[in-house]
Amino acid sequence: MKLIKATEKDIPLIRDLAKRSWENAYAEILSKEQMEYMLNTMYSEDEISAHLKSPNYHYFLVFDENSNVFDGFLGYENHYENQTTKLHRIYLVPESKGKGLGKKTLEFLNEKTLESGDNRIILNVNKHNSAKKFYEAQGYKVYDEGVFDIGNGYVMDDFLMEKIIKVF
Repeated sequence: MKLIKATEKDIPLIRDLAKRSWENAYAEILSKEQMEYMLNTMYSEDEISAHLKSPNYHYFLVFDENSNVFDGFLGYENHYENQTTKLHRIYLVPESKGKGLGKKTLEFLNEKTLESGDNRIILNVNKHNSAKKFYEAQGYKVYDEGVFDIGNGYVMDDFLMEKIIKVF
């Protein structure tokens, strides 16, 4: 597996990977209408393009060298808060599950967070998303929860999780 820095030319691929992973991850959690709304707003070409232009926001594509395919992506923002990187997006397509790519991607994020001078990673995870257990297994802990209005009558009902990265 390798992580490849994404550029503007990768926006269609990121959008496709998001759609494919969301259809699996959120099928039992969100209505089809909410999923479409969120994908069309949070993963619009304009939205991703704006992220890519920000010096602190980074996208990396998860490439499986064994099968020669892109299996997902990572989107994070250094210095989101003091000493804190925010993991905005980590998604893998369903057929990539169980390959250890998620764990390796989070280890990569740990390195990039420390390189930036941050030592804490935060993320939001839907309260009904089984990914919470995965994050806990990687050392993340719930520190709060929140309900966030995302427009069009929809909300995100999330746990807020954090991981403090120690320098050894």
